[in-house]
Amino acid sequence: MDIIYSPDHHAHRGEFEFYRGELVPCFEKPERADFIFKAVTGHQIGPVSAPDSFPLAPIERVHAPRYLRFLERAWDSWTALGNTHDAIPAVWPIRGFRHDVEPDNFIAQLGMYSFDSGTPFTSGTWRAARLGADIALTAQRRIAQGARAAFALSRPPGHHAGPDFLGGYCFINNAAVAAQAFLDGGASRVAILDVDYHHGNGTQSIFYDRADVLFQSIHGDPKTEYPFYLGHADETGAGPGLGFNQNYPLAAGSSNEQWFVALDSACKRIRDYAPDALVISLGVDTYVGDPISKFRLDAPEYLRLGGQLAGLGLPTLFVMEGGYAVEEIGVNVAQVLRGFRDVAG
Repeated sequence: MDIIYSPDHHAHRGEFEFYRGELVPCFEKPERADFIFKAVTGHQIGPVSAPDSFPLAPIERVHAPRYLRFLERAWDSWTALGNTHDAIPAVWPIRGFRHDVEPDNFIAQLGMYSFDSGTPFTSGTWRAARLGADIALTAQRRIAQGARAAFALSRPPGHHAGPDFLGGYCFINNAAVAAQAFLDGGASRVAILDVDYHHGNGTQSIFYDRADVLFQSIHGDPKTEYPFYLGHADETGAGPGLGFNQNYPLAAGSSNEQWFVALDSACKRIRDYAPDALVISLGVDTYVGDPISKFRLDAPEYLRLGGQLAGLGLPTLFVMEGGYAVEEIGVNVAQVLRGFRDVAG
């Protein structure tokens, strides 16, 4: 399995985030990817390569150009106001406010393109987010060239980023960018399976009215779990995409067997869809010891997950998402990839 990685993800290092009314050190930190890199190389999952460079055009296939321009210039706009600390939004245009006119005021722009106050923008955010897309596109290219599987080891994560909004530590939706690249390269259908504890609201928003991407997400019930406002079971797509979006919300504290029942259902739907490629939004914040999540998976379950995904027999791209038990994250990711490799051969 090819592993695409760059240590330059360290460019994005948020200092603080708001969590339950307090300013706390960021849960999403560079050490997450460092532990994963150490574990996957230690288990000899596969060769490691640096990413290729891609133009902005593949990213603009899923994100609005106006939003990407905002990301690119955000830090300069923030520091031009005399600031040196991280940028965190303070106002949002909720129901009844206009979204079609971009304000000139940067503080208003930051709120317009954000949906939470836990995703700080730093001096290196654009560089790291842009690099993450290159990592995903490089891994996608390896599979398009004939590789059975590849792992895009990038951060910050991406599945909460929508067509024109950031949040949940996410700025560019790497899984969506890769899925679109498969389609643009000749695939007729692509499936995305999101196994992160938190619903991939950004991915759902990007593909909700399309039939060429099947989205399946297993996650904490949005009635109680972040990001709260999407991820219900009755969200099944719209227009041409009706029936091509399935959510499997589970109550906090659900058992491992309940989780795997949902995985069985998602895998059956993927088999029936018969995609040309499969993208896995690989979050391991389903881990029993994760500090901000409430499922119970442990190392043996991650090995089982990887084997079950390999059993689908599809070209498979793993894209790194969440997981915040930093010291354990590497072992959990390596178990998924080992389980996949052992079954896929």
